[in-house]
Amino acid sequence: MLAESVLEGLDPEQRAVAEAVKGPVCVLAGAGTGKTRAITHRIAYATLTGVVTPQRVLAVTFTTRAAGELRSRLRQLGAPGVQARTFHAAALRQLTYFWPRVVGGEPPKIIDSKIGLVADAARACRLSFARTELRDLASEIEWAKVTQHRPEDYPAAVVKADRKAPAEIVDVARVYAMYEQLRRERNLLDFEGMLELTAAVLTEHREVANQVREQYRYFVVDEFQDVNPLQKMLLDTWLGDRDDLCVVGDPNQTIYSFTGASPSHLLDFTREHPDAKIVKLVRDYRSTPQVVRLANGVIGQAKGARHKLELTAQRENGPEPVFNEYDDEVAEADDAARQARKLIDEGVPAREIAILFRINAQSETYESALAAAGVPYVLRGAERFFERPEVREAVVRLRGAARAGGDAETDGTGLILTVRHVLSGAGFSDQPPEGAGAARARWESLAALAQLAEDMAADNPKAGLPDFVAELEERAAAQHAPPLEGVTLASLHAAKGLEWDAVFLVGLAEGTLPIIYAKTPAQIEEERRLLYVGVTRARVHLALSWALSRSPGGAHSRRPSRFLDGLTGKTTTHTPPRADRTKRRPAKGPQPCRVCGRPLTAAVERKLGRCEDCPSELNEELLLALKEWRAEVSADQKIPAYVVFTDATLQAIAEHNPESLEDLARIPGVGKVKLDRYGEAVLTLCGY
Repeated sequence: MLAESVLEGLDPEQRAVAEAVKGPVCVLAGAGTGKTRAITHRIAYATLTGVVTPQRVLAVTFTTRAAGELRSRLRQLGAPGVQARTFHAAALRQLTYFWPRVVGGEPPKIIDSKIGLVADAARACRLSFARTELRDLASEIEWAKVTQHRPEDYPAAVVKADRKAPAEIVDVARVYAMYEQLRRERNLLDFEGMLELTAAVLTEHREVANQVREQYRYFVVDEFQDVNPLQKMLLDTWLGDRDDLCVVGDPNQTIYSFTGASPSHLLDFTREHPDAKIVKLVRDYRSTPQVVRLANGVIGQAKGARHKLELTAQRENGPEPVFNEYDDEVAEADDAARQARKLIDEGVPAREIAILFRINAQSETYESALAAAGVPYVLRGAERFFERPEVREAVVRLRGAARAGGDAETDGTGLILTVRHVLSGAGFSDQPPEGAGAARARWESLAALAQLAEDMAADNPKAGLPDFVAELEERAAAQHAPPLEGVTLASLHAAKGLEWDAVFLVGLAEGTLPIIYAKTPAQIEEERRLLYVGVTRARVHLALSWALSRSPGGAHSRRPSRFLDGLTGKTTTHTPPRADRTKRRPAKGPQPCRVCGRPLTAAVERKLGRCEDCPSELNEELLLALKEWRAEVSADQKIPAYVVFTDATLQAIAEHNPESLEDLARIPGVGKVKLDRYGEAVLTLCGY
């Protein structure tokens, strides 16, 4: 009876997935169609009917957040023993376990970033690269490794893939070869090497392969369109000659080809498994018919696409998507902030609003506009939630309260009251503090924990404080943060897998989307899919916009993205009244800190635009590159380094990451002479 209850509430296609408990199974799941619901119910149904025990299931996905979400849902469905991990986490666990038996000795150290080793390799090759170029080289080496190309194969592989190398192809190959040599000499292992070595251990040691295949007999792989050749090789090694595999993916959301991911594994699944069961999920429960219609229009123009999934909306009607044209990017940001403020005033929670852009460098204009409008915001990809001091303190307090038995008998309300009482000791209150800054950020972190307790109580009225603490600890291990109360600022790539009530897609101009370096038809179509991903993040409200120039007063030389051709309907593009930018900084009086609002009096603080002890979004790699460049200029011109730029000015540049000479000129310490003399060099270091 419990097993049958798992199937209740599923639509016919989702139920078909859940009942297909034996592989091979391929689920083509469109955006918002409930793919996570379908596969978690499939796993739960298989375990509850005795097809497989939970401990023998391995569900693989691409992010720790997604893995945490799978585990949470499976616990609620009665399958708590299922292993849900990323490819890298699963490989590391196996490699660590078997290393003493099959290799012995000191295991290699896993490196989080390749940049330092790439820099050493470049120096060993007597080549000089800026910091940004080293980052590009590291990404290129990663691409070569995941696509299984050795240094000697790299030149031919780049030509065949019609790929633009970040430096001379021969030089990249030399650095790649030296990188591998230094890595072996120093007993280091990168993430790609970890996957490759795990597959090699299983291939070369039959007893290890047998033990792993006995442990894991039932595989589910989410986001299969994003699997790269190296991950596919490891998956095949795990499977051996078995085919109890369920893969889930959406070819319309293939947006990571530049990293080596290939949708061919999803699209060609039936060639590898001719008897596979294919199920298509196209009922969109996320978005209104108006949003779904636009999404279908965007992807419907794709050229040469296979398995286009045309979504069918299941929600009630909502407002039509809005298309807006602006004079410049500042006006575009000002109006997005104004509209976000209006939505919040109308009752839409700030955490249910997102502003999405193509490149991270677009973020700063929107941060400034939101701050000026008094709208809280959260940068996706910033400091990890569970590493924040106030969150660590709150978890310690909650853990202590749980051990002390501080738990009410509950109907769901008790958990909420208990958590709020404990959090009050860390400074939480029912009402947020006025203004922005550190106090508001701290309150929002604690409010997210309080909201999480409410969500748990709603899902499980019998949950107590120990259950809540266990949930927090699991989320912390998986870095699965609860939503924060603020408008989300994120790139389109970072937004994949997420959704909001209201979404602003900004900067939709030629040269930005599609990005200027997308040249081939395949690259252009991937940019189209990126817009599709952005559109399908919206549940109800959707605004799409572009600016005719970058800076106020600039020439109107831009035009809307080609992907919008024929889709704007009868909506008239317009330029709403420009926001009063004088509110961003008082005409008189001390400059306020952009973080906490305190008046700034010290010269170094005015230069940074914040208090010295307030948190900042410092690009440390850029700061290092700027200091290295300043040292070279100082030596060449035989002048003190501070005459070029002071440390405070360099730090301000690294925090603001200017995109243009106009942006750079706004930073205190960059006058006209220095702008003319050094401006272009600084922008090059910033990546522009």
